[in-house]
Amino acid sequence: MVLTRLLDVVALVSALVAAWLWYRASSNVVRRVEKGEELDHRDLNRIVVTINRSQILNRRAALATAVSALAFAAKMAKDMLAAALGS
Repeated sequence: MVLTRLLDVVALVSALVAAWLWYRASSNVVRRVEKGEELDHRDLNRIVVTINRSQILNRRAALATAVSALAFAAKMAKDMLAAALGS
């Protein structure tokens, strides 16, 4: 019973963390560059930093989603094993 509750909490929290991280990653807007515009090193640095931050947030969100999926899978496996053993 305790394991089931723990897996539920882990799955729920990690799913919420993943949603929050993906929301934050989607708020990083890379500014558009116009055709005739000249970019200096500061402009390029800002663009690269924004892309890198989005990538880091997306990676963390994917990891949180994987944790959530593993918690749900572990709970289902535990329930299936309990049913198979007749408990």
